[in-house]
Amino acid sequence: MQRYDITGMSCAACASHVEKAVAAVPGVASVAVSLLTNSMQVDYAPDADPDATAKRIIKAVDAAGYGASLATAESENAELEDTETPKLKKRLIASLCFLVPLMYVSMGHMIGLPLGSVFHGGGWHAILFAVTQLALTLPVCWINRAFFISGWKGIKTRAPGMDTLVALGAGASLAYGLFAIVMICVGLYTGNDDLVIQYRHDLYFESAAMILTLITVGKTLEAYSKGKTTDALKSLMKLAPQTACVLRDGEQVTVPVSEVNVGDLFLVRPGESIPVDGTVAEGISTVNEAALTGESMPVDKFPGSPVSAATINQNGALTCRAERVGQDTTLSQVIRLVRDAAATKAPLAKTADKVSGIFVPTVICIATATFLIWLLLGQTFTFALARGISVLVISCPCALGLATPVAIMVGSGVGAKNGILFKTAASLETTGYTDTVLLDKTGTVTTGEPSVVKIVGTGNVPEKFLLSLAAGLELRSEHPLARAILERADKDKLSYTTVADFEAVPGKGLQGKVAGKVIAGGNANFIREHCELPDDLTQAGDAMSADGITPLYFSLAGKAAGVIGVADVVKKTSKSAIDQMKALGLKVVLLTGDNAATARHIGATIGLDADHVIAGVLPAGKEAEVRALQAQGRVAMVGDGINDAPALTRAETGIAIGAGADVALDAADVVLVRSDLADVPAAVRLSRAVVRNIHQNLFWAFFYNAICIPLAAGVFTGIGITLNPMIASAAMSLSSVCVVTNALRLNAFDPRNAAHDAPPKRKAPARKPISEPTTCPTGSCPVQPAEINDKTEEITMNKTIHIEGMMCGHCEAAVKKALEALDGVAGATVSHEQGTAIVALTHDVADAELKAAVEAKDYTVTGIDA
Repeated sequence: MQRYDITGMSCAACASHVEKAVAAVPGVASVAVSLLTNSMQVDYAPDADPDATAKRIIKAVDAAGYGASLATAESENAELEDTETPKLKKRLIASLCFLVPLMYVSMGHMIGLPLGSVFHGGGWHAILFAVTQLALTLPVCWINRAFFISGWKGIKTRAPGMDTLVALGAGASLAYGLFAIVMICVGLYTGNDDLVIQYRHDLYFESAAMILTLITVGKTLEAYSKGKTTDALKSLMKLAPQTACVLRDGEQVTVPVSEVNVGDLFLVRPGESIPVDGTVAEGISTVNEAALTGESMPVDKFPGSPVSAATINQNGALTCRAERVGQDTTLSQVIRLVRDAAATKAPLAKTADKVSGIFVPTVICIATATFLIWLLLGQTFTFALARGISVLVISCPCALGLATPVAIMVGSGVGAKNGILFKTAASLETTGYTDTVLLDKTGTVTTGEPSVVKIVGTGNVPEKFLLSLAAGLELRSEHPLARAILERADKDKLSYTTVADFEAVPGKGLQGKVAGKVIAGGNANFIREHCELPDDLTQAGDAMSADGITPLYFSLAGKAAGVIGVADVVKKTSKSAIDQMKALGLKVVLLTGDNAATARHIGATIGLDADHVIAGVLPAGKEAEVRALQAQGRVAMVGDGINDAPALTRAETGIAIGAGADVALDAADVVLVRSDLADVPAAVRLSRAVVRNIHQNLFWAFFYNAICIPLAAGVFTGIGITLNPMIASAAMSLSSVCVVTNALRLNAFDPRNAAHDAPPKRKAPARKPISEPTTCPTGSCPVQPAEINDKTEEITMNKTIHIEGMMCGHCEAAVKKALEALDGVAGATVSHEQGTAIVALTHDVADAELKAAVEAKDYTVTGIDA
């Protein structure tokens, strides 16, 4: 994708002409022109030569009467600066300096203002009256000559735009005024006083000057309003710090942010902004990340925690290691996504674009027909001319062209401020049309990390003592369940002693000695080797298993000590978020590769019955489930953007949640920077608000032109309603301002406010039929990629990996995730009970690579069978 800066555009018709000219260039796959930012995004064909194509594009735009150049980082930043409003203000003030005395001379006497006797009556007084008006009109025409220059270019290139209409209207008034002066001179020469008096009252110079000035008023207001639409993006850019305190050779050196390199250590003092993305190396503090996520609560940071550019360190000093600099920082990615989204076209814009492309030529034809028809009906030349000029200056293609992009720009900015990033204008529009939301479980609905959820002790071993013993035993283990127990012990501020003679028994558990007494922990069979398990502990463990909780049994000195339940817990906001989705009229389905018991328990926790829970699904199966549900409506898939990539791509809207610093995930249409499921209904609300705003804008634009053009043409003259060209020009100016102002109301929209949630009243527009859906009558569809997606490579072989050390569902999940992250692995079925992982491969993956992935998670591979 290549971005270009475009100059010379003044209305939607201009943007349409540029788009058509570039679309015809060989090597161009697609093009989108933004009138709002005066930019163009071009996708090249795969076999195109970028340099040669760029030259042809620039030449094509130039031939169409506009200017084009390749965008640079400086020009992209400059395009957000409002340089037009100051220029237009100067033009407006200069125009008013001549317009005010012109209106006084031409029309002041009509409202009783005194006018010198030299301007009254016929004869040479009439010539002086006319020439004075001409002398005041010509400077206004010169000050606003841009209309005439651009209008003439449009005629010459057969691509007339709004400036052509304005130039024709003002030019016709000026020409008729000059004609009137000639007729006054003829009357003086022939002694025809009636002719002199007639044309003395039909000069039309004030109309020419007033049209140009009022259009400039409208352009100024429009430019000011358009500048406001990029406020969110500009505020993001201003967040970026300009300098960083870098540690080099043991000394603190302040350097420009652009000179910070990956691997540099940098210091951030309390109250300072973090200059680049990195990881905390030393120090503990809290960081306000509201600039990127919209979350007002500060986040605790300690060694190993990630930090992002433009977030603010609040209390403690931090020493961090730079990992993403320059254009790779999270902030830069956010800015790029918002800018790119504004430069793309939403589906709703297509109708307006089609109308804009033929709008101006149609208006010129209507104006000409109006003029001729009134003459044929016997009206005076001046009446017919006034009607024709009114049609020219009241027509507004800009309102049509701005209806969609201004709402998209403002909506994208509001989303960015709240940590909701829409990658294209189309995704911003279509998210609100969603009928069904598919949710991945791990890391989306749940935290993705195991936590201690239940502790059952015995009469001799209280719960806190059991947890303390378990923490001492697990301290030397790298198992994910060990980390959960240690975190809970630290949270409860318990002290514990590391065991002696520590031993890990693969696939079973751990054992060691505390004060000479043997302590063991693991599955039920392992503990039975050390002691008898009483019925109450066995029942407690069975109840945990039924609820999807992993029970860890413990013994001390040959006696049962208790059982600790560990599970991947549901995030605090998940239940509320799903309730909000339901209130918005969305069907919610939980989709997971986990076992059915765990999935049903999680589903019940978040308010989903068994019919809305699909378990045991491989990544390829998730994609198949999306296709099956697409037969019933539009689907949004919410996942982590890695294992869920096929499903994210297949869904109408792919939503990546918990992306953290990696906001540019290829598979997703929408990226939620926070790991909060509540941002899914927020994204739907924002999308619906933007679409509603676009519909309002389009209605106003079409309604305005549909009513005002006939009004200006004199259709209602029979009931005494006619429109002066000056009033027509004022109406035209206000139409674009109304559209932009309406879009600016979105800045006040709060996407997280659920007070007015309701199912959508408007049906989604018809979509293209999808390919044959795969039905999954059993509720689970682990279909291979070759069966359900022609974009996915065919499964070529399966391999069985024999693994020691797995002892629970969390072990299975860790191995599964590690294997499915490998290129060529379509899916993995892992069983800790059988000690195997069966991987489906799209192409041969070396055994060494499979082994390394598993053993990186601290499990032992004993063999691999093809």
